[in-house]
Amino acid sequence: MTEMVYGAVPVQSGDAVLPRWWRTIDKWTLSCVLVLFGIGLLLGFAASPPLAAKNGLEPFHYVMRQTVFGGTAIAVMIAVSMMSPVMVRRLAVLGLFGAFVSLLLLPVFGTDFGKGATRWYSLGFASVQPSEFLKPGFIVMTAWLLAASTQLGGPPGKLYSFVLTMMVALLLAFQPDFGQAALIMFAWGVMYFVAGAPMTLLIVLAVAVFFAGTLFYANSEHFARRIDGFLSPDVDPTTQLGFATNAIREGGFFGVGVGEGQVKWSLPDAHTDFIIAVAAEEYGLVCVMVIIALYATIVVGSLLRLMKERDPFIRLAGTGLACIFGAQAMINMGVAVRLLPAKGMTLPFVSYGGSSLIAGGIAIGMLLAFTRSRPQGEIGDILMRRANR
Repeated sequence: MTEMVYGAVPVQSGDAVLPRWWRTIDKWTLSCVLVLFGIGLLLGFAASPPLAAKNGLEPFHYVMRQTVFGGTAIAVMIAVSMMSPVMVRRLAVLGLFGAFVSLLLLPVFGTDFGKGATRWYSLGFASVQPSEFLKPGFIVMTAWLLAASTQLGGPPGKLYSFVLTMMVALLLAFQPDFGQAALIMFAWGVMYFVAGAPMTLLIVLAVAVFFAGTLFYANSEHFARRIDGFLSPDVDPTTQLGFATNAIREGGFFGVGVGEGQVKWSLPDAHTDFIIAVAAEEYGLVCVMVIIALYATIVVGSLLRLMKERDPFIRLAGTGLACIFGAQAMINMGVAVRLLPAKGMTLPFVSYGGSSLIAGGIAIGMLLAFTRSRPQGEIGDILMRRANR
C-alpha cells in the first residue's frame, strides 16, 4: 500500500563499503587521531635523534620506524572501524584470549629491557607488549558480560566481569605493571557505573584498591620506589622527573624553538613516556593545550554519540574504550608534571612504540565502529514493538 501511494523506495543494495563507511563514521574522532599521529611524528624528529646517535643508528631511524608502525596502526584502525559490532565482539574475544595467554607466558619468555618489569617479548627486530593488546579485548568482553546481565534470564555477567577484572589486574600487578592494572580497573569501574552499579559498591571497591596498593607498597620494591619518589618534597634534577619538570618550566608559553630543546639529550625515554616534556620545551604551553584539546575532543565527542545509542553492549563498550583512551593520556601527562607517580605509560598515538600504536589503532577502530551512525528508531516505536510481542 505504501508503495502504491508514495512509490517504491530505491534500495541501495549496491552501495559500496567505503562510501557507506564515510557517511556513518565519526569524522571528528578520525581527524583528531590523524592529527595526533602527525604531532607524534613531528615530535619524533626532535626527540629521537639523540637516542639514535647513542645507539649508532641513522638520525631518523626511530622516526622511520614510527612511520611504519603508525601506518600499520591507521590501516588496522580503518579496517576495524568498518566491522559490525558483532564482528568487533568476536575479534575482541579472540584478542583477549591471545593476550591473556601471552601475559601468562611472560615470566618464562619475556624480558624487562633493564627497566625492572617483565612486560615485553623481544623479537630481535622489535618488541611486543601484550598488555597493550589486552585492553581493547578486555573492555569489549566485560561490556558484553555487563550487557548480558541486564537481560531477563541472562547470566550473572556483573560477577563474571568482576572475576575477569581481578584476574587480569593481579596478573598485570605481578609483572609488575601497576599502571596498566589501574587502567583495567578504572575501565571496568566506569562501565560498571554506567551499567547501574550502586555508589556504595564502588566506594567499597575503591577502599579495597587502596588497601591493595598499601600491600604492594610494603612488598614491592619497584612500586615503593616510585611512590617514594612521587611523595618526596624535593625532585632530584638528575632523574627523569627532574629533567621533565625543568623542560616544561623552560618551555614557557611559546617554547624555546624548534630543535632548541635540551631535555631530549638527557631523558632516556624522551621519545616515549616523556614526549610531552619535549613538546612543552620546544613548542610551549600552546602545543600542549592543542594536544589536550585533541584528546578531549575524541573522548567527549565519542561519549556524546554513545548517549544516543540504545544497544547497552555498544554503549558500555564504547564508553569503556573512550574513557580508557582519555585516562591513559591524562596519566602520561600527569606523570610528566608530577601530578601522578611514574607509570611507564605512553601517550596514545604520540609516543614512539609499535605495540602502543597498533593496539591503539585497534582500540580506536573499535570505538569508531561502535560510534558509527546507525538507525535507532524513536523510543515510542520501540515501546510499541515490545508491547505487541
